[in-house]
Amino acid sequence: MFRSIGNTVVRHPVWTIVAWLIAAVAIVATAPSLPSNSDESSFLPKSYESIKAAELQERAFPSAFTPSAIALYQRTDGGKLTADDRKDVGRITSELGKKHIDQVQKVVPGQPSKDGKYTMTLVQMDSKKAGQPEQADAAKELRDAVKALTKGTDLEARLGGSAAQALDQQDSSKRGEALIGIGTFVIILVTLLIIFRAPILAVLPLILIGVVSAIANGLIAYATKLFDLQANSSVSSILIVVLFGVGTDYFLFLMFRYRERLRAGDEPKQAMVNAVARVGEAIASAAGAVIIAFLALVLSTLGFLKQMGPALAIAVAVTLVAGLTLIPAVVSLIGPKVFWPSKSWQREPENARFAALGRGVRRRPGLTAALSGLVLVVLSLGTLGFNATFDLASGSMPKTKESMVVQDEMQKAYSAGAAAPTDVYLSREDGKPLDKASFDAYAKKLGAVDGVNSARMTQVSEDGATADFTVTLKYDAAADKAIDAVGDVRDVAHSAAPEGTSALVGGMSSIYKDIDTAVNHDYRTVFPVAALLIMVILGLLLRSVVAPWYLMASVGLGFGATLGATVLIFQNGQGHSGLMFMLPVIMYLFVVAIGTDYNILMIARLREEAREGRDPREAAGMALRYAGPTVAAAGFILAATFATMMLAGNALLTEMGFAVSFGIAIAAFVMSMFFTPSLTALIGHAAWWPGHGDRSEAEPDTATVAAGEERTAVTPDPSGHGH
Repeated sequence: MFRSIGNTVVRHPVWTIVAWLIAAVAIVATAPSLPSNSDESSFLPKSYESIKAAELQERAFPSAFTPSAIALYQRTDGGKLTADDRKDVGRITSELGKKHIDQVQKVVPGQPSKDGKYTMTLVQMDSKKAGQPEQADAAKELRDAVKALTKGTDLEARLGGSAAQALDQQDSSKRGEALIGIGTFVIILVTLLIIFRAPILAVLPLILIGVVSAIANGLIAYATKLFDLQANSSVSSILIVVLFGVGTDYFLFLMFRYRERLRAGDEPKQAMVNAVARVGEAIASAAGAVIIAFLALVLSTLGFLKQMGPALAIAVAVTLVAGLTLIPAVVSLIGPKVFWPSKSWQREPENARFAALGRGVRRRPGLTAALSGLVLVVLSLGTLGFNATFDLASGSMPKTKESMVVQDEMQKAYSAGAAAPTDVYLSREDGKPLDKASFDAYAKKLGAVDGVNSARMTQVSEDGATADFTVTLKYDAAADKAIDAVGDVRDVAHSAAPEGTSALVGGMSSIYKDIDTAVNHDYRTVFPVAALLIMVILGLLLRSVVAPWYLMASVGLGFGATLGATVLIFQNGQGHSGLMFMLPVIMYLFVVAIGTDYNILMIARLREEAREGRDPREAAGMALRYAGPTVAAAGFILAATFATMMLAGNALLTEMGFAVSFGIAIAAFVMSMFFTPSLTALIGHAAWWPGHGDRSEAEPDTATVAAGEERTAVTPDPSGHGH
């Protein structure tokens, strides 16, 4: 099949390129805009209590006041507000209401702080548009208006609240994407120049992957709209890295093979056909493992991850097709001139560095396995300290953003939970009016819960069947203590509800509590399903029952080491209260899928060496000698591109960038280079049971050659760059 694909695109390169360009123009021109939602509640299924509470609020209190934006005022000299200051705040609040800004439904004065230094204006927006771009636009207009109206007074004002956070998150995301894009571009360009010393070859993948990126984004937008998925601004940043990182990996696999065939004496066009035929299944297997791991996210209960899974799977699938068609077509048109001005493609240099590493593994596989395994185990101990945080908004932007400053100041000036109170909705199950005589006792029981600052009945629905009890916690809504406290509030709210009534607990802390539950469900579901499916791929590819088990065990150790190192650096080293809640799921999928790719390349090369009659130890040494440079080059580029996410300047992408890049480095430079080959050497022939795939054969089957053959001709030079 792969030879047929190679023949077709090499015989008709112009038509192949034209077909890609037409597809790109058509998809980009007609694709819907990718929606973005920063409302955490939209990530949860309707079966969770916090979502049921939100739906009940809309039915029972359609005109209930829930501020989407908060203007926080203080004197410029930091002193207590004077009577004139309070008059100015009243005037500003009135003026804001008269502006009739889109999305704004009501503008009312808020409560002053106990120390008299702060006061607020509360702005209500359409709850059905929470987290949507329209409200971010409204927040921008409000922010400008508030600043204009405070001119000439002794006040300074900042805008916070969920709508302002959506605006700041949007701005931060655009800046982050630009930095990530530039960083990724520079890393790939410089690394490819070092590896090939050929400017055309260094620039080519960036141009081609740019076309692929446009098509992938269009298809993702179609899928998002078609399947009514939730989108988040962070997905775009991850997509840039996945497309350019994985795309460059596939480009490297193909170009190393193309160069090897040219060195073997093939005519240029035939060299490309042979390259696609030989390496096509390796690329397809690698992409298949990544796609399956990403698609496992559809089993997640969180809308954010449900969106991310298919989006990343589509991106990798489009990159795979490009790797087998667009890249061969373009390179076959250019021919060997693609390597200009370097002449190194014409000869096969000696490789001293990886040969030495290979000899070390061959002589002491037990010591190599023990040392590399010990590194992974020690780092994995850090996972014991893992703690999750759930405030996606503050995690998605720097603390210096205006909405984050407002959040911090409100926590100091008011009760920490005042900015996002918890609501307990008490309802009659038969729809009849509630007995108001029970309200005080019920509020008292809620107020007595550990971690609650105050609890009071604030409103009753028009039909009298539902009452809203506002519970203010002592802690910030996203704090661990608040999430624990809201669990206790739920227990009391349910157990203390008067006979014939039921209670639902809503608010941000309740949402975070449910997200915690959903994430734990995902750990128990997504992890094993992704691992099982990847093991099936490994079993079919290697025709072994034994190898997939220890390969996945090594990848599992790599995951543990990555999470442990991330905990040690960010929680223990930098003092973060925890890591973003979805980080282990994302990290697991990237590290497991991509780590498996590098393991496949190494162990398949090891099997190929064994089939040539070498014993297990010698085969392991030769595999490291010849496949090591390929893994090193691909691993370095992919790790470095993911590391660019740390430039975004927010906790979520910084943690994710470090974790995934560190995980890929562990997968490439510890697992696949040392742990896996040394372990395979120790296990010996039993590693291939029951298929005995390491036995010498006159004609190795095409599946073996294609998948394993990331000999990728990177027969490296003495400098270790893998030329």
